[in-house]
Amino acid sequence: MFKIYKAEVENQLNLKIKVVRSDRGGEYYGRFDETGRNPGAFAKFLQQEGIIAQYTNPGTPQQNGISERRNRTFKDMIRSMMSCANLPIFLWGEALKTANYVLNRVPTKSINQIRYEIWNGRKPSLKHLRTWGCKAEAKPYNPAEKKLDPKTISCHFIGYPERTKGYRFYCPHHTMRFIETSRAVFIETNEEKTAEENFSFEETTADLLTAQGPAEEAVRLPQINLDNSQLDQIEITVTNQTETAEPMQMDNDQPLPAENQDTVQTEEDAEIQQNSELRRSHRITRPALTDDYFVYLQGAEHDINRTEDPMTFKQAMMSEKSENWWAAMKSELNSMEKNGVWKLVTLPQGCKPIGCKWVFKTKRNSKGQVDRYKARLVAKGFTQKEGIDYNETFSPVSTKDSLRIIMALVAHFDLHLHQMDVKTAFLNGGLEEEIYMMQPEGFIQQKEKSLVCKLCKSIYGLKQASRQWYLKFNKVVKAYGFTEIALDECIYMKTSGRHFIILVLYVDDILLACTNLTLLHDCKSFLFKHFDMTDMAEASYVLGIDISINRDKGLCSSDIPIAKGDKLSTEQAPKTEQEKLEMADKPYASLVCTRPDLAFAVSMLGRFQSNPGQAHWVAGKKVMRYLQRTKDYKLVFKRSENLELQGFADADFAGCQDTLKSTSGFVFMFGGAAVSWRSIKQPLTAGSTMLAEFLACYEATSQAMWLRNFIISLSVVESIHRPIQLWNDNSAAVTFAKGNKRTRGSRLLDVKFIIVKEKISQGYTTIDHIGTEQMIADPLTKGVPNAVFHRHYIILFYSSILIEAYVIIKGVECGYKDLEASKVIYANTLMINRPSGRM
Repeated sequence: MFKIYKAEVENQLNLKIKVVRSDRGGEYYGRFDETGRNPGAFAKFLQQEGIIAQYTNPGTPQQNGISERRNRTFKDMIRSMMSCANLPIFLWGEALKTANYVLNRVPTKSINQIRYEIWNGRKPSLKHLRTWGCKAEAKPYNPAEKKLDPKTISCHFIGYPERTKGYRFYCPHHTMRFIETSRAVFIETNEEKTAEENFSFEETTADLLTAQGPAEEAVRLPQINLDNSQLDQIEITVTNQTETAEPMQMDNDQPLPAENQDTVQTEEDAEIQQNSELRRSHRITRPALTDDYFVYLQGAEHDINRTEDPMTFKQAMMSEKSENWWAAMKSELNSMEKNGVWKLVTLPQGCKPIGCKWVFKTKRNSKGQVDRYKARLVAKGFTQKEGIDYNETFSPVSTKDSLRIIMALVAHFDLHLHQMDVKTAFLNGGLEEEIYMMQPEGFIQQKEKSLVCKLCKSIYGLKQASRQWYLKFNKVVKAYGFTEIALDECIYMKTSGRHFIILVLYVDDILLACTNLTLLHDCKSFLFKHFDMTDMAEASYVLGIDISINRDKGLCSSDIPIAKGDKLSTEQAPKTEQEKLEMADKPYASLVCTRPDLAFAVSMLGRFQSNPGQAHWVAGKKVMRYLQRTKDYKLVFKRSENLELQGFADADFAGCQDTLKSTSGFVFMFGGAAVSWRSIKQPLTAGSTMLAEFLACYEATSQAMWLRNFIISLSVVESIHRPIQLWNDNSAAVTFAKGNKRTRGSRLLDVKFIIVKEKISQGYTTIDHIGTEQMIADPLTKGVPNAVFHRHYIILFYSSILIEAYVIIKGVECGYKDLEASKVIYANTLMINRPSGRM
């Protein structure tokens, strides 16, 4: 096949094939045996013809990204074509040929030309194209045809012949299963579709968003019915997004000639045109659906067909899931009784009980499927009075930076990562104050109606509940030998000989990262003795982060959340009360944790969240569209040869349209993965780019010191004692940070900003210049061109999107244990790829 293609290229285009890139499949690369590599016939042919063969590394198909992306495009098209046509699966080859035929005749964004036109030197005609899989009445050539025989055969259109002008058909009920002819009548209308296959737009967008349905059903957009009378009134045009990737080879089929005024029309051509010509419609065509409509549909993907959780006890008892909610409430009360949360007493004189209510929540897994029904009895803490019902309320929470650093350590040291959940965690905390609460609705006995609950332990809803739970947990784990990390009070560490275990507490979710399974199981047993726990085994879903053990190529999009030239200001905010009311119900997303590509967009939109205008709402929708198309982006953590911390600091200049202040942005990489980032408007108005960049270096230096001290407290990374490398793309700012040089602009700096110079002189950090094209923090400061955005984030941060990352980690001596297994950790979600597996 390649020889035929090579000959056609050389003859038709007068060009030579110089390079062929492929994977290391045996058909391309050859085979290995005890004597080494034995090139196959294909590899030998390339050598004989002087064609350079380029092979991808094992497990890295991203190095042949053009071919891989084209394969995905074909699979998506084939899947849609087969599903719509409802034809046998063995016809996938015909669907593939047709998909390739069509793609070669549509324009692309990357080359600004049609591929067929490049190959043949003329524009293609599209008037002969038909809907793949549609019904047809074809008239094949039959020399033995009798006078009373049927003139046509009922069949399905399946493609275009490669070297013949006509069509290919599949005839399931005829002796000739496949025929080729140019004489056919195509039935491409929707008249024969059933009511379930048709669509209706009777419901508005708001109706779709609030549609009710069983909670257990798949959360896909429902099919909507439409009768034929409505079909006659609606026409919708959807323009497909063009592909940005080039195909590895051009289409070598011979299409019908291009439309030409001098072309002589044959009788067969006239018959095809006459039979397939459609009447001109006189209906009033409604405008195509706007992008706003599609955004609402995308945003409703996880809401359609879901019943709303009940808000009150009465609603729960009247709902379809009343039995599930009743069982959930019984389980909650059993937990409270087991923990001795309260006792029924007579309300003392002069005391006022606080109220309580039931809160219902349908818990779902990372796939959106119903996991369980949960009912929580909460106190109405807003009625508590400070100094009487509570004193201190502060409770620490683990930071996302700490979590990402630990994930990097899990990947580097090949740690076991397990998850546990504390059932009714807040019920474990004691109470120092005397608090009385009314009995829960629905469970009041008639003879005890006058009694109230005297709380013996904290309960959800109390202002001090979270703090009391933390104090209890902190006391218990310290008794087991855990040491609290001072810079993050919810991170604990315990060492045992050469092994160590790290515990991360986030309210009632616990992550355990350990070098040894025995130590891990001992820790779990200890926790089970003191708390009612659920062992989730290997971590899968925690803090909204999906942790899966599989392989995922993800999704690549050409969009960006904030483009170059996008400007927002308070002048675009609503001025009148009416405008404010119109914008009041338009939400903005809180997008953090695993998406550094959204840091600048979220920071920018957050400045106008209190009074957003139409321009801000449009920008927010743009971010949501980008998020919808890139929801599979992963943050990659993997083993690195040098587990070192380095930071990139950058700033724009006078980017704020209202105050002319600049925006600082920094990113810290740890073992090749992003663990900390921020985009923030600077506190001062910088008078020069040097000053703006130096202020960005200050923000980065402050964060670098926190990261350094936190990693040092873990005592597992030796390289952290070396100076932390900072990079900046402004040579003047770098020179000013390194030396004692003074400038007129630096006189405006507060004393605190000189910490940059101080930490460099003390040997904690070092700073050097880097080119702007390598400054990966650039998109955290401003909107950048599409190519720049994707060069920084797709290649460096989300390599699992363009590539199928797969790293084999060889065993090394890390000071705690011998590492032999293989692991790569992704976070986006967070994905653990364990190719060889380990029990």
